Amino acid sequence: MATMAGVIVLLPPSEGKTLAASGPVLDFDELSFPELTGARIEVLESLAEVSAEPDACEQLGVGLSLQDDVERNTHLTEIPCAPALETYTGVLYAALDAGSMRGKAGERLSQVYVSSALFGLLAAGDPIPAYRLSMKTKLAAHGVLATWWKKRLSPVLDEEFAGQLILDCRSTEYRKSWPGPVDQVVTVTAVTEKNGKRSVVSHNAKLTRGELAGHLLRSRAGLPETPEALLKAARKHYEAELTPATKRKPAELTIVLPG
Repeated sequence: MATMAGVIVLLPPSEGKTLAASGPVLDFDELSFPELTGARIEVLESLAEVSAEPDACEQLGVGLSLQDDVERNTHLTEIPCAPALETYTGVLYAALDAGSMRGKAGERLSQVYVSSALFGLLAAGDPIPAYRLSMKTKLAAHGVLATWWKKRLSPVLDEEFAGQLILDCRSTEYRKSWPGPVDQVVTVTAVTEKNGKRSVVSHNAKLTRGELAGHLLRSRAGLPETPEALLKAARKHYEAELTPATKRKPAELTIVLPG
């Protein structure tokens, strides 16, 4: 594949989020991709309505232990916001450790984006509140959000990221919201191997994807702009393989972890 015009990193969100202690309230004008503002407001209003209903937890597919998170969905425009990479938590974000990045690594965070069931897609520094919503949720009149967002994200992101290598660290449900051009995307899978037998992993896959993104952003070398260069960079830290793209399926980077 020819060298791309640049590279971006796509991350999944986390189910759990850190509630900001202080900060500005939600301002849609401060978010990247202003073309998505109308869609974002539509989902936020629908989420607030559903979250106020007696069976809100059931509708949102979460347990009753998360009632406080669901109740917070009813007033997301009134609570403090923090940058996306500070709001999302979990093993992937702990492994990425964006808060420690300085210098060139810190500058490269401008090439990191996060999928969001509420906002569609966010830049790393976009200020957001701690919300509770999954892309697989069937939300009121919107239907399954991954399908609903795909129609709205594709025309915006296909143009925004044209010609760039896309390192897709997202889970399957978030990829559905914007798969990206098949000839630009490289997905990341983690497997364990023991006695010649491989098994796909989930928890460690999140950690590995966060680690991989962190290694790339902190690298003294330039960021990879082809799938082959990405494979070479990954092999500095892992046993890795690359499956080339086909007409229907993007390239896949497989990280092989000890069994």
